[in-house]
Formats: sequence, structure tokens, C-alpha cells
Amino acid sequence: MGLSFIFKKLALVAVTLPLTATSVAAQTQPGCESRCGNISIPYPFGTGDGCKISSDFFITCNTTFNPPKAFLDTSNIEILDISLDGYLRISGSIGYDCYNKVEPSYFATWMWFSKFSISHTRNKFTAIGCDTYAYVKDYLGHTYSTGCLTFCDNITNVVEGSCSGIGCCQTAIPKGVRSYHVTFGSSNNHSNVLSFNPCSYGFVVEDGAYNFSISDLYDENFSDKEFPMILDWTVGNQTCAEAKMDQENYACKENSDCIDPENGPGYLCKCLDGFQGNPYLSQGCQDINECDTLKPCNGPCNNAPGSYNCSCPDGFEGDGLRNGTGCSPKVVMPHHQSFSVAVVALGIGVGVLFSLLCLSWVYMGLRERKLTAEKSENCQQNGGMLMREQLPKRAEMLTT
Repeated sequence: MGLSFIFKKLALVAVTLPLTATSVAAQTQPGCESRCGNISIPYPFGTGDGCKISSDFFITCNTTFNPPKAFLDTSNIEILDISLDGYLRISGSIGYDCYNKVEPSYFATWMWFSKFSISHTRNKFTAIGCDTYAYVKDYLGHTYSTGCLTFCDNITNVVEGSCSGIGCCQTAIPKGVRSYHVTFGSSNNHSNVLSFNPCSYGFVVEDGAYNFSISDLYDENFSDKEFPMILDWTVGNQTCAEAKMDQENYACKENSDCIDPENGPGYLCKCLDGFQGNPYLSQGCQDINECDTLKPCNGPCNNAPGSYNCSCPDGFEGDGLRNGTGCSPKVVMPHHQSFSVAVVALGIGVGVLFSLLCLSWVYMGLRERKLTAEKSENCQQNGGMLMREQLPKRAEMLTT
């Protein structure tokens, strides 16, 4: 099965689910196209020589459509949105296995990407049917395999809007996958449910972009629909630590930093806090004037590269922030009142000092009296004992 059979030229279902990426105006290399129809094309993607970071980021703009449509590389994989936060939304078709004709029809959709990974956090593999085994594997049929099975013998058992295993089921995509191949199985070839569900369907879809309807089980045109899916993209094959050591090829420009992604090799660039724009272009990250955009100050606001600071006018005090203490008038006393307050404060200070000196004198006097008393007591005790020892000796001397 060739690349031309990856997608069928079918009507695209309009999807307005936004990526959670920050909205950033497309910025390209000088002289390069910044848009293709309704799609913005920011660098590192580009439509011509010198407009892309590598061949993996080449975008074909097909102007035979009105409006023009953007396609990944030279394939027929249509691009619906490009985010500088590392996400790429594309259009995906539906695989099917039908038994409502003399010759059963089968379309086992597959996709393969040399650089980009299928997002394991933003996509779900979805299977629809009442006698259905649906599997998603890599494009050669090995390395990984996961899937869904769903059964129901009566359409009354199916719950509208529920994709939990009765008529519809969903499962996650493995991390780091760059290809998938959808295949099908059926226990009874839908013979027991042919009247209301002749086909099995399987597809990878952006999480939240598909809402199951009971009518999808018997809608003959359901296989003609397309749904969005998300790819994760990175630049290079190095980690941030390795990329920073190779400054000649380092993709992150001024006022930006490097981010190691969760899915796949390579790295991403992001403008520093307080800056916005395209971190892959020289001078692409421009300072945000928070004073104009956020209006964070209650008083004068001074913008600075990557930040800002608030102040208060003369005669006011506080941090100047709207969500802080703000600015409030300083309390200023009249001159005579200030003098009176100063005199009172001085008087209190002198009084406290005098009281401390008096307490010190009293303490020293008491301590001196105690020491004198202790000396007198010791003298009496020691002197009395000496006299009692000497009196017998003197009496003996007088008798002799």
C-alpha cells in the first residue's frame, strides 16, 4: 500500500478544538511565506529553500484549493494547525471493515512519520462497532500493538455519547510512536448485527474531537469522514544539554531557553518569561510591555526587559501593585504637633533612663550592705574560736 493510499480525498469535518499552546503570530525567515490559506506557518516550518530548519519541516502549499491547503512535506497529509509549543494538528482518515455488500470492503489505514511522534497524551485510538476487534500497530505489524473490542447484540444496548465499550471504545496511544497501522477482526462478520451495524471502524483522533453517536453505527457515509489528530514535533536529535554544547547549530535564539520534551528525541525552544514571539528566530523573542498588557500597578509602572516594577507617587507609600498593598497617602502631622510629640517622647526617654539609674543605685546599695554583714558574721565566728583556743594556754603559763 503506497503513501497515496494513506488518506482518501474526502470531506473534512470542521473541528474548532484549540490546542492549549500559547497563541503566537506566525513568524518566518525574511522573504518566506508566513501563511498557506488559513494556516499560519511559523519557522522552523517553511514552504521553500531557506525557509525551514530541515527537510522534515517542509510544507507544501497547494494553491489548487480555494483557500489553499497546507500539506506535510510532499505527502497528502493535510495540516490543520501548527503550534510553536511543539504540536502539529493534521487531518486523519478512518479505517473500516464492511460486510453489507456482496464483496466486503476493507480499508486498513496506516501512517508513518520519519521525524514526528504521534502524541500519546492528546490522541485516542477509537473503535466503533457491535462485532468489532480493532488493533493499532506500527506500520510493519510489529514493535507495538494495542486496541479495542466492542460488542452489542441490540442497538438498544448502546448509550448515546458513551465510548466505554458498548458500540464504541477508546484507548491510549503508546508513547514515542511514529507510525500506526489499523487492522480489524470480527467474530461473526457482523452477521448478527448487520441490520443496524454493517461495519467496523477504527481511527486515531485528537482527544475530545470525536463524540460518539448511535447513528455512526449505521451511517453509510461515516467512513468518508476525517478527524484531527496531534503530532509532537521537536528540532534536532539532541538533548538540551548536548544541543547547548553545539552553539553553531543550537536552535534557541536570544531571550529563549531549551526544553527537553516528554515525547521523542530532540528539544524545543521557548521564550523566557516576560518575552513572547518565535524563539527559533534571531530577535524573535521580544519583550512584553507588562505595563500596557497587564496594567499591574496602582501607581507609576516602569517596564524592564523581561519584567516590570511598580512605584508610588511622592507623598504616597506601598508596593504600588494592584494586587498588593497599592499606594496610600503618607500620614503627615502638623509641625507644632510633631514638636509636642517629640518633646513627650524625649521626656519619656529621660524618665525611663532616670528610673533605670535609680534602680541601679538601690541594687548596688543593697548588695554592699549584704557583703558588710557577711564579713562581720565571719569575723565574729572565726575570732571567737581563736580566743577559746588561746585562753587555756595563757592560764597555764600564769600558774607556772
